[in-house]
Amino acid sequence: MKKPVLLGIVFGLIVLGYIVYSSMNLAGHKVEVCITFNGRTNCRTASGASEEFARRTATTNACADIASGVTDSIACENTPPNSVKILK
Repeated sequence: MKKPVLLGIVFGLIVLGYIVYSSMNLAGHKVEVCITFNGRTNCRTASGASEEFARRTATTNACADIASGVTDSIACENTPPNSVKILK
């Protein structure tokens, strides 16, 4: 095998390894949020690079099942959650 081909393969493997390694470390925080809106309660878990991002994502996911329409979704996401559990 020629040297440039071998160097290209090694470089590609290094880049691929870096991408896999860095993407595995993005979900450093895991949060479970339970929220009640219009008499309905839902809990969802989400992961994220920060605790705040994971909490917002879990809140959005929980509200997706219990709110209908844009106005309800916004109102639900602005409702204080019943509980927030830090899982990781």
